Amino acid sequence: MTDPRPGTLTATSYSGNAANALIHLYRGESYKMVSYRQRLDNTTNWAVVTTAGLASFALGDSSHSHATFLFAMFLNFYFLRLEARRFRSYEIAHHRVRVMERFFYPAMLGEHVDAGWHQFLLAELAKPRSPISINEALGWRLKRNYLWIYAAVLMAWMAKLAEDYPAGAPISIETFVQMARVGTLAGWAILLGVAAFYAYLISLAVSASREYPLEDD
Repeated sequence: MTDPRPGTLTATSYSGNAANALIHLYRGESYKMVSYRQRLDNTTNWAVVTTAGLASFALGDSSHSHATFLFAMFLNFYFLRLEARRFRSYEIAHHRVRVMERFFYPAMLGEHVDAGWHQFLLAELAKPRSPISINEALGWRLKRNYLWIYAAVLMAWMAKLAEDYPAGAPISIETFVQMARVGTLAGWAILLGVAAFYAYLISLAVSASREYPLEDD
């Protein structure tokens, strides 16, 4: 018998086929979450290994250009965007799992839940969309992992510039700016570009800490 109160569902409201279908959907979405978790870890590992390799190359010989670290910044941003896209896909599965945990399983255990949750889940299945934007995903992965990687790249880059500083030359801002020169690009342009890029990364991380719509897990 269904619950006498309108607009609610309990365990007896579900047919055996419907309950089995939802259980299999839950298992499938949970497996997706595990799979995307592994893919997120793989991307982070690529970033760490690549950064370590490039840093070893740049610092291993004084003749190697400090531009290697600029390339590392660019390459890590590629990994970051790739990971953010994977994280958005992970969140689609995560969101569906949380919907079923909040409504289906409580109903199966005897709780009265809002009957309208089925329509919400059907809409999510018909038109999958991540609950977070690309900027929020970028900021969240930055806050979790990539800010530490970028901090290491920045410190290694500064160490390389200090290593290449002319021996015996007086310490001055002008000389340091000249050391940051890459080809025909002026040192001040390189330093300004790096500063703007890091300010952009920090702003993404800070905004994600305020705007992330799901619970921390």
